[in-house]
Amino acid sequence: MPAIPTVTAHNGFTLPAIGLGTYRLDGDAGADAVAAAIGAGYRLIDTAFNYENEGSVGRGVAAADVDRAEIIVTTKLPGRHHPADRARISIEESRSRLGLDATDLHLIHWPNPHQDEYVPAWTALVEAQSRGVVRQIGVSNFLPEHLERIERETGVRPVVNQIEVHPYFPQEEQLAHHRAQGIITEAWSPIGRAKALLDEPVIREVAAAHDIAPAQAVLAWHVARGTVAIPKASSLAHQLDNLTAAEIVLDDAEVAAITALGRPDGRLFDADPAVHEES
Repeated sequence: MPAIPTVTAHNGFTLPAIGLGTYRLDGDAGADAVAAAIGAGYRLIDTAFNYENEGSVGRGVAAADVDRAEIIVTTKLPGRHHPADRARISIEESRSRLGLDATDLHLIHWPNPHQDEYVPAWTALVEAQSRGVVRQIGVSNFLPEHLERIERETGVRPVVNQIEVHPYFPQEEQLAHHRAQGIITEAWSPIGRAKALLDEPVIREVAAAHDIAPAQAVLAWHVARGTVAIPKASSLAHQLDNLTAAEIVLDDAEVAAITALGRPDGRLFDADPAVHEES
């Protein structure tokens, strides 16, 4: 089993550097994929209410022959459930769908700034944590001003902010902000536009230098920068490749060369958290 480094938040909470994304891993095949990943060594499983697969993820966790206490299951509160009364029910519903006594890490999926209900949503997560319904709480796609506001108004700082990070969109300023605050950065879509990115000469050069696949080079870049990558992989072979990438050590020059692929239009789609509204 690969030795996976960990990343630590301001309160001592830790996450492994590589987790399993589960978007579109659903039904029986999704449950089987999750169980296989846990058997292969994954201990961080990421889903969301809006992925409509919490049931399958929960079944996969239950089917795995691993102590439940070793597994960190993450889910996310959708934008339409931000009002406090809806948020409380949504949090409990996710727990029921997953079949867990508590969710290990519960995030707000997007801030939805025009709706402007993310503070009540955060308050609902704070209260859920105090009741033991969730163990750790965080956010996703929050900008620094959103992070600062929820802490200012509730006194509670998130342990995680899951954001878009990949070589075309390296987010250096936001990562620096997270490090200063002790907030773990999780990277969604960590391999970005996989086909175009993996054909980049610099990615292929780094991969060749370490005798690894291009996707593994990108994941090793995430590990070197202290971000937690959560790539989706349905096949056991890809799951193992992604997991073993955590053991690959890139030097500073290789990390800088990959980071230099960043571009102003690097987002995967029109989803600037300053204006994006998730339903």
